[in-house]
Amino acid sequence: MTLKTTLIDAADLAARSSDQVLIVDCRFALSDPTQGERDYRDGHIPGAVYASLDRDLSDRSRQAEGLGRHPLPLESAFSALLSRWGWRGGMQVVSYDAAGGAMAAARLWWLLRLVAVEAAVLDGGYAAWLAAALPTESGEALPRPASKLSLRYDASQLLLDHADIADGTSGQLLDARGAARYRGEVEPLDRVGGHVPGALNRPFADNLDHDGRFKPAAQLRAEFTAVLAGAEPAHVVHMCGSGVTACHNLLAMEHAGLQGSRLYAPSWSGWVSDPARPVAKG
Repeated sequence: MTLKTTLIDAADLAARSSDQVLIVDCRFALSDPTQGERDYRDGHIPGAVYASLDRDLSDRSRQAEGLGRHPLPLESAFSALLSRWGWRGGMQVVSYDAAGGAMAAARLWWLLRLVAVEAAVLDGGYAAWLAAALPTESGEALPRPASKLSLRYDASQLLLDHADIADGTSGQLLDARGAARYRGEVEPLDRVGGHVPGALNRPFADNLDHDGRFKPAAQLRAEFTAVLAGAEPAHVVHMCGSGVTACHNLLAMEHAGLQGSRLYAPSWSGWVSDPARPVAKG
Protein backbone atom coordinates (compact mmCIF):
# COMPACT_ATOMS: atom_id res chain seq x y z
CA MET A 1 0.00 0.00 0.00
CA THR A 2 1.35 3.39 -1.00
CA LEU A 3 1.03 5.79 1.93
CA LYS A 4 -0.33 9.25 1.29
CA THR A 5 1.28 12.20 3.04
CA THR A 6 -0.94 15.16 2.12
CA LEU A 7 -4.27 14.49 0.39
CA ILE A 8 -6.25 11.41 -0.58
CA ASP A 9 -9.42 11.27 -2.69
CA ALA A 10 -12.58 9.41 -1.75
CA ALA A 11 -12.20 6.64 -4.34
CA ASP A 12 -8.64 5.88 -3.22
CA LEU A 13 -9.70 5.76 0.42
CA ALA A 14 -12.67 3.50 -0.34
CA ALA A 15 -10.37 1.02 -2.10
CA ARG A 16 -8.21 0.49 0.99
CA SER A 17 -9.01 -2.25 3.47
CA SER A 18 -9.99 -1.34 7.01
CA ASP A 19 -6.95 -3.05 8.51
CA GLN A 20 -4.67 -0.78 6.46
CA VAL A 21 -6.17 2.58 7.37
CA LEU A 22 -7.29 4.36 10.50
CA ILE A 23 -9.99 6.87 9.52
CA VAL A 24 -10.73 9.78 11.86
CA ASP A 25 -13.81 12.00 11.64
CA CYS A 26 -12.83 15.49 12.82
CA ARG A 27 -16.02 17.44 12.15
CA PHE A 28 -16.30 20.34 14.58
CA ALA A 29 -18.06 23.70 14.86
CA LEU A 30 -16.67 26.49 17.03
CA SER A 31 -20.22 27.81 17.45
CA ASP A 32 -21.41 24.48 18.90
CA PRO A 33 -18.59 22.19 20.13
CA THR A 34 -20.94 19.20 20.41
CA GLN A 35 -22.37 19.43 16.88
CA GLY A 36 -19.57 17.52 15.17
CA GLU A 37 -19.90 14.48 17.40
CA ARG A 38 -23.67 14.44 16.92
CA ASP A 39 -23.19 14.59 13.16
CA TYR A 40 -20.66 11.74 13.41
CA ARG A 41 -23.15 9.51 15.23
CA ASP A 42 -25.80 10.30 12.62
CA GLY A 43 -23.54 9.17 9.82
CA HIS A 44 -19.83 8.74 9.04
CA ILE A 45 -17.38 6.81 6.88
CA PRO A 46 -17.51 3.13 7.92
CA GLY A 47 -15.04 2.33 10.69
CA ALA A 48 -14.14 5.96 11.38
CA VAL A 49 -13.44 7.01 14.97
CA TYR A 50 -14.26 10.51 16.19
CA ALA A 51 -11.84 13.25 17.30
CA SER A 52 -13.03 16.39 19.06
CA LEU A 53 -10.93 19.48 18.48
CA ASP A 54 -11.52 20.64 22.05
CA ARG A 55 -11.22 17.28 23.84
CA ASP A 56 -8.77 15.22 21.77
CA LEU A 57 -6.69 17.53 19.57
CA SER A 58 -6.18 20.27 22.19
CA ASP A 59 -5.60 20.58 25.91
CA ARG A 60 -7.73 23.54 26.89
CA SER A 61 -6.63 23.25 30.53
CA ARG A 62 -3.34 24.86 29.42
CA GLN A 63 -4.87 28.08 28.10
CA ALA A 64 -3.65 30.02 31.16
CA GLU A 65 -0.06 29.30 30.09
CA GLY A 66 -0.40 31.76 27.20
CA LEU A 67 -0.60 28.95 24.63
CA GLY A 68 -3.73 30.21 22.91
CA ARG A 69 -7.29 28.94 22.73
CA HIS A 70 -6.30 25.45 21.53
CA PRO A 71 -3.03 24.44 23.24
CA LEU A 72 -1.44 21.24 21.96
CA PRO A 73 -2.27 18.04 23.82
CA LEU A 74 0.54 16.61 25.90
CA GLU A 75 2.57 13.91 24.16
CA SER A 76 1.35 11.31 26.66
CA ALA A 77 -2.30 12.20 26.04
CA PHE A 78 -1.91 12.13 22.26
CA SER A 79 -0.10 8.78 22.44
CA ALA A 80 -2.90 7.33 24.59
CA LEU A 81 -5.49 8.63 22.10
CA LEU A 82 -3.82 6.85 19.18
CA SER A 83 -3.66 3.66 21.25
CA ARG A 84 -7.40 3.84 22.02
CA TRP A 85 -8.14 4.33 18.34
CA GLY A 86 -6.17 1.19 17.53
CA TRP A 87 -3.34 2.76 15.54
CA ARG A 88 -0.43 0.41 14.85
CA GLY A 89 2.91 1.09 13.24
CA GLY A 90 2.70 1.28 9.45
CA MET A 91 -1.01 2.16 9.34
CA GLN A 92 -2.10 5.04 7.16
CA VAL A 93 -4.22 7.61 9.00
CA VAL A 94 -6.80 9.59 7.06
CA SER A 95 -8.63 12.50 8.68
CA TYR A 96 -11.65 14.33 7.35
CA ASP A 97 -14.11 17.00 8.36
CA ALA A 98 -17.04 18.79 6.79
CA ALA A 99 -15.14 21.28 4.68
CA GLY A 100 -12.08 19.97 2.89
CA GLY A 101 -9.85 19.80 5.95
CA ALA A 102 -10.48 23.44 6.78
CA MET A 103 -10.87 22.85 10.48
CA ALA A 104 -9.66 20.00 12.66
CA ALA A 105 -8.73 17.45 9.96
CA ALA A 106 -5.63 19.45 9.02
CA ARG A 107 -4.85 19.97 12.71
CA LEU A 108 -4.80 16.18 13.27
CA TRP A 109 -2.70 15.72 10.12
CA TRP A 110 -0.14 18.15 11.53
CA LEU A 111 -0.11 16.55 15.00
CA LEU A 112 0.53 13.18 13.39
CA ARG A 113 3.43 14.63 11.42
CA LEU A 114 4.92 15.76 14.73
CA VAL A 115 5.05 12.14 15.90
CA ALA A 116 6.19 10.72 12.52
CA VAL A 117 2.90 8.97 11.71
CA GLU A 118 1.97 8.94 8.02
CA ALA A 119 -1.28 10.81 7.53
CA ALA A 120 -3.42 12.39 4.84
CA VAL A 121 -6.57 14.50 4.67
CA LEU A 122 -9.60 13.42 2.66
CA ASP A 123 -9.82 15.95 -0.16
CA GLY A 124 -13.27 17.50 -0.13
CA GLY A 125 -14.11 16.06 3.28
CA TYR A 126 -17.24 14.14 4.14
CA ALA A 127 -19.14 15.94 1.38
CA ALA A 128 -16.84 14.38 -1.24
CA TRP A 129 -17.47 10.93 0.23
CA LEU A 130 -21.24 11.45 0.03
CA ALA A 131 -21.00 12.92 -3.48
CA ALA A 132 -19.27 9.72 -4.60
CA ALA A 133 -22.27 7.71 -3.28
CA LEU A 134 -20.00 5.69 -1.00
CA PRO A 135 -21.41 3.80 2.02
CA THR A 136 -21.83 5.32 5.48
CA GLU A 137 -22.70 4.00 8.91
CA SER A 138 -24.20 5.49 12.04
CA GLY A 139 -23.51 5.04 15.73
CA GLU A 140 -20.02 4.85 17.16
CA ALA A 141 -17.10 2.74 15.96
CA LEU A 142 -15.57 0.34 18.48
CA PRO A 143 -11.89 0.06 17.57
CA ARG A 144 -9.63 -2.61 19.04
CA PRO A 145 -7.15 -0.73 21.27
CA ALA A 146 -3.49 -1.12 20.36
CA SER A 147 -0.48 -1.55 22.60
CA LYS A 148 0.54 1.39 24.75
CA LEU A 149 2.39 4.04 22.75
CA SER A 150 4.95 6.59 23.89
CA LEU A 151 5.35 9.04 21.04
CA ARG A 152 7.34 12.27 21.09
CA TYR A 153 6.81 15.50 19.18
CA ASP A 154 9.55 16.47 16.74
CA ALA A 155 10.90 19.62 18.37
CA SER A 156 12.33 20.84 15.05
CA GLN A 157 8.77 21.21 13.72
CA LEU A 158 7.46 23.12 16.74
CA LEU A 159 7.63 26.87 17.21
CA LEU A 160 6.04 27.75 20.54
CA ASP A 161 8.31 30.52 21.75
CA HIS A 162 6.67 33.95 21.71
CA ALA A 163 10.13 35.50 22.04
CA ASP A 164 11.21 34.03 18.69
CA ILE A 165 8.18 35.62 17.07
CA ALA A 166 8.76 38.95 18.80
CA ASP A 167 12.39 39.36 17.72
CA GLY A 168 11.72 38.28 14.13
CA THR A 169 14.18 35.37 14.14
CA SER A 170 11.50 32.76 13.50
CA GLY A 171 10.93 33.52 9.81
CA GLN A 172 8.15 34.99 7.71
CA LEU A 173 4.78 34.77 9.47
CA LEU A 174 1.79 33.83 7.33
CA ASP A 175 -1.62 34.40 8.93
CA ALA A 176 -4.46 32.11 7.79
CA ARG A 177 -7.37 34.14 9.19
CA GLY A 178 -9.84 36.00 7.03
CA ALA A 179 -8.69 39.39 5.76
CA ALA A 180 -11.05 41.41 7.96
CA ARG A 181 -9.75 39.74 11.14
CA TYR A 182 -6.16 40.10 9.96
CA ARG A 183 -6.70 43.82 9.36
CA GLY A 184 -8.36 44.21 12.77
CA GLU A 185 -11.72 45.34 11.43
CA VAL A 186 -13.57 42.57 13.30
CA GLU A 187 -12.56 40.16 16.04
CA PRO A 188 -15.25 37.71 17.18
CA LEU A 189 -13.09 35.45 19.34
CA ASP A 190 -9.97 37.08 20.79
CA ARG A 191 -9.16 40.00 23.07
CA VAL A 192 -8.16 42.38 20.30
CA GLY A 193 -8.09 42.41 16.51
CA GLY A 194 -5.17 42.90 14.14
CA HIS A 195 -2.05 40.90 13.41
CA VAL A 196 1.54 40.35 14.49
CA PRO A 197 3.70 43.12 12.95
CA GLY A 198 5.30 41.85 9.76
CA ALA A 199 2.88 38.97 9.22
CA LEU A 200 1.46 38.40 5.74
CA ASN A 201 -2.08 37.20 5.09
CA ARG A 202 -3.25 34.10 3.21
CA PRO A 203 -6.83 33.18 4.21
CA PHE A 204 -7.04 29.39 4.40
CA ALA A 205 -10.32 29.41 2.46
CA ASP A 206 -8.33 30.49 -0.61
CA ASN A 207 -6.82 26.97 -0.76
CA LEU A 208 -10.11 25.42 -1.87
CA ASP A 209 -11.99 25.50 -5.14
CA HIS A 210 -15.74 25.92 -5.56
CA ASP A 211 -16.55 22.30 -4.58
CA GLY A 212 -14.54 22.31 -1.37
CA ARG A 213 -11.55 20.42 -2.74
CA PHE A 214 -8.00 21.71 -2.72
CA LYS A 215 -6.93 23.61 -5.79
CA PRO A 216 -4.41 21.87 -8.09
CA ALA A 217 -0.90 21.71 -6.67
CA ALA A 218 0.54 23.92 -9.42
CA GLN A 219 -2.05 26.63 -8.76
CA LEU A 220 -1.44 26.54 -5.01
CA ARG A 221 2.29 26.76 -5.60
CA ALA A 222 1.89 29.86 -7.77
CA GLU A 223 -0.44 31.54 -5.29
CA PHE A 224 1.73 30.91 -2.23
CA THR A 225 4.87 31.93 -4.11
CA ALA A 226 3.21 35.24 -4.99
CA VAL A 227 2.06 35.89 -1.42
CA LEU A 228 5.43 35.02 0.12
CA ALA A 229 7.31 37.27 -2.31
CA GLY A 230 10.60 35.41 -2.17
CA ALA A 231 10.48 33.90 1.31
CA GLU A 232 11.79 30.33 1.28
CA PRO A 233 9.24 27.69 2.36
CA ALA A 234 11.50 26.50 5.19
CA HIS A 235 11.49 30.05 6.60
CA VAL A 236 7.68 30.32 6.67
CA VAL A 237 5.83 30.13 9.98
CA HIS A 238 2.07 29.66 9.89
CA MET A 239 -0.41 31.12 12.35
CA CYS A 240 -4.14 31.82 12.64
CA GLY A 241 -6.44 32.45 15.60
CA SER A 242 -5.53 29.40 17.68
CA GLY A 243 -3.24 27.17 15.61
CA VAL A 244 -5.97 25.19 13.83
CA THR A 245 -6.74 26.64 10.40
CA ALA A 246 -3.07 27.58 10.03
CA CYS A 247 -2.48 23.85 9.56
CA HIS A 248 -4.62 24.11 6.42
CA ASN A 249 -2.11 26.52 4.89
CA LEU A 250 0.77 24.28 5.95
CA LEU A 251 -0.95 21.29 4.33
CA ALA A 252 -1.63 23.28 1.16
CA MET A 253 2.02 24.29 0.90
CA GLU A 254 3.20 20.70 1.40
CA HIS A 255 0.75 19.49 -1.25
CA ALA A 256 2.12 22.18 -3.59
CA GLY A 257 5.68 20.97 -3.05
CA LEU A 258 6.63 23.95 -0.88
CA GLN A 259 8.05 21.94 1.96
CA GLY A 260 9.48 22.63 5.39
CA SER A 261 7.29 25.40 6.82
CA ARG A 262 6.36 25.34 10.52
CA LEU A 263 3.54 26.34 12.85
CA TYR A 264 3.35 28.96 15.60
CA ALA A 265 0.84 26.92 17.56
CA PRO A 266 -0.39 29.57 20.09
CA SER A 267 -1.10 31.87 17.14
CA TRP A 268 -3.01 35.13 17.57
CA SER A 269 -4.85 34.12 20.75
CA GLY A 270 -1.52 33.25 22.36
CA TRP A 271 0.18 36.40 21.09
CA VAL A 272 -2.46 38.75 22.52
CA SER A 273 -2.54 36.94 25.88
CA ASP A 274 0.15 39.47 26.87
CA PRO A 275 -1.17 43.04 26.34
CA ALA A 276 2.42 44.31 26.08
CA ARG A 277 2.99 42.58 22.72
CA PRO A 278 2.57 44.86 19.70
CA VAL A 279 -0.47 44.70 17.44
CA ALA A 280 -0.60 45.90 13.83
CA LYS A 281 -3.76 47.01 12.04
CA GLY A 282 -4.67 47.40 8.42
